[in-house]
Amino acid sequence: MDFNLTSEQRSIRDNIARICAKFDDAYWYRKDLDHAFPHEFAKAFADAGWFGAIFPESCGGAGLGMTEAAIIMQEVGRLGFNACSALHMNMFGCMPVVKFGSDEQQKRHLPRIIDGTDRACFGVTEPDAGLDTTHITTFARRDGDRYIVNGRKVWTSTAQVANKILLLTRTTSFADSKRPSHGMTLFYTDLDRSRVEVRQIEKMGRNAVDSNALFIENLEVPIEDRIGEEGRGFHYLLSGLNSERIIVAAGVLGATRYVMDKAVAYAKDRVVFGRPIGQNQAIQHPLAELWIHQMAGELMLYKSAALYDAGEECGAEVNAAKYFCADLFFRAATRAVRTHGGFGYAKEFHVERYFRESILPLVAPVSQELALSYVAERALGLPKSY
Repeated sequence: MDFNLTSEQRSIRDNIARICAKFDDAYWYRKDLDHAFPHEFAKAFADAGWFGAIFPESCGGAGLGMTEAAIIMQEVGRLGFNACSALHMNMFGCMPVVKFGSDEQQKRHLPRIIDGTDRACFGVTEPDAGLDTTHITTFARRDGDRYIVNGRKVWTSTAQVANKILLLTRTTSFADSKRPSHGMTLFYTDLDRSRVEVRQIEKMGRNAVDSNALFIENLEVPIEDRIGEEGRGFHYLLSGLNSERIIVAAGVLGATRYVMDKAVAYAKDRVVFGRPIGQNQAIQHPLAELWIHQMAGELMLYKSAALYDAGEECGAEVNAAKYFCADLFFRAATRAVRTHGGFGYAKEFHVERYFRESILPLVAPVSQELALSYVAERALGLPKSY
């Protein structure tokens, strides 16, 4: 069992770190404060070819595995969730097009995703369905060689800057479907703003990357923009959930490392009562405990990624990693603020921004409670509770 990165993996990490180093705390502070999308950061990744990191070489990508994807996102995560979310959709969210799109769709769409010409958003969650995706009601009605879509979506990230949308709809009502997961269809199509109202949601954190409510009225989608078969969209969506959990956990671990580094540096430099506060065990012990948990989180993350890359079942492991890392980030961000004392409340020290962001992985893309329910069912064999 080898825990060391290969030379290629170290090179990937170092190349990502060099790009990230160009975008410092001041850059992210200003983007978050102004609610401005980090276009310069996203362009730097597109220009370096990283949007195609895990796409197959046959599609113009680099053909890397999920382990390498985790290495990339752990490094990006040190910059915070604004950075992670600016990359997620183009780098990872469009995998259904890679896995299930036709040759024509791949040739038409993937080069523009990889070079950043197209920016995608993901329309799945709905206000009345939440995590119960089988109960979405946005409906696509077939009309000759096109579909007419009506409905609502919520928490659609990057829709303010996107020109494409990966859209999950029903083409058969829930009541008329043989199974709850049947009757849903996936499209990758133009975000036609004459038919889709995009209304931004004001929120606690990650303010450089917008979240939105979408109101869709008679959106026309050509049949050639349908991904795979009609009625199998939920199956296509499920195929990407394990990779999504790994990517999120990796970004969370990177953010954890950032706030830990900030807290440790402050504890060394801040002198109170004639001694650095890091000399006090009340400061030392919580940080030491978090470091230990961080090491455990990395083991869980990379075991999950290794299982995924080997094609083995890993659902329980990736949900456990996401749960553990999300909880760890929240505790580490809280501790970083407390280590800074009153200055932890000040924006200029940056840890308050990460504290606000640390709430997000507790509830998305899957809640901590639903992750526990999954582990209880799949790892422990307990009855399904949802």
